[in-house]
Amino acid sequence: MKVVIQLSRREELRALPILYRHSPGIVLPNRTYVLSEEAVNALREAGVKFTEVSREASTPGLEEAGTSERI
Repeated sequence: MKVVIQLSRREELRALPILYRHSPGIVLPNRTYVLSEEAVNALREAGVKFTEVSREASTPGLEEAGTSERI
């Protein structure tokens, strides 16, 4: 799952070493990052503060869909 977060300048400095180790994420303008769930968890564990902007919507797998459900 991908998560979009935004960091302050100060928190970005704390986050970069963690992100270099944990994620091949995407960097967008205004200190906005598209990261894996694992990278976001690593930031939380390190005490880095950020704003979660968006989260990838999960879609049901075939085993989760009922027999007459549209997928």
